[in-house]
Amino acid sequence: MNLPNLITLTRILVVPLIIWLIISGQFWLAFVFFIAAGISDGVDGYIAKQFKLTTELGAYLDPIADKALLVSIYLSLGLLHYIPAWLVILVATRDVLIVGAVLLARVLDRPVEVQPLMISKVNTTGQIILAGLVLGALGLGFADHELLQIGYFVIGALTIASGGAYLKSWIEHMANASH
Repeated sequence: MNLPNLITLTRILVVPLIIWLIISGQFWLAFVFFIAAGISDGVDGYIAKQFKLTTELGAYLDPIADKALLVSIYLSLGLLHYIPAWLVILVATRDVLIVGAVLLARVLDRPVEVQPLMISKVNTTGQIILAGLVLGALGLGFADHELLQIGYFVIGALTIASGGAYLKSWIEHMANASH
């Protein structure tokens, strides 16, 4: 256990607090903790790379922290009707399918190396920005802004494109993987 991994674990442990803040209507505070979680994500990555502290544990914890934070925020905001249900379903389903595909490949003794695709990086960045914008807008009291409506469709399209790219890559891997 090293400093970057401790930072990542802290980010995971902050997720329930952010969800509680959202559910209790304390959007500005949820936004502040969300921004802090985002900064910590950059800080732990920087420290790990700069000081050669990357670990296998960290390679697994970091995406778990990111997925836990994003999916939890999208689910919470969706249940409260601040994000459209169709978008919440797309975001959550994509992540569940990716994790399921990786696990299935491992069970079938055809492990797949998890490498984020460029479209996935763009998608994740967009999902983070949209979540932050929604929380910030709610905190400032203007949740129905037109830009958010446009953002929902952009992120929906990116989520579908990213999920499709991963599915294509996984199918090719499974077809070409040898026992």
